[in-house]
Amino acid sequence: QVHLVESGGDSVQPGGSLRLSCAASGVAFSGNWMYWARQAPGKGLEWISTINPSGANTYYAESVKGRFTISRANARNTLYLEMRSLKSEDTAVYYCASRRGTVQIRTTTFNYRGQGTQVTVSS
Repeated sequence: QVHLVESGGDSVQPGGSLRLSCAASGVAFSGNWMYWARQAPGKGLEWISTINPSGANTYYAESVKGRFTISRANARNTLYLEMRSLKSEDTAVYYCASRRGTVQIRTTTFNYRGQGTQVTVSS
């Protein structure tokens, strides 16, 4: 049973920073591409970042490029998302996720997703 647990969400002011973590179990973490996605109030799921198994290759949505950094610690089965220069439009529930089968860089179709962690950016 794959289990993904996100943490680190909080309420911050615009311009602030947060670091999200995702602890993975029940999956061969080091061999999986991993993703971060988010869902803002009243909107659909939005892909924001992808990392390959080694961590050497990362991909970002234009909306977060230059502000967010995805990384992973395979020895700890943990995925991270470092977020800087946060904006009100970054307010959302953030999910880490993985998928089986063909690798897709930009996708919101996942086989496994955590319960999410809330990030609120407001003054």
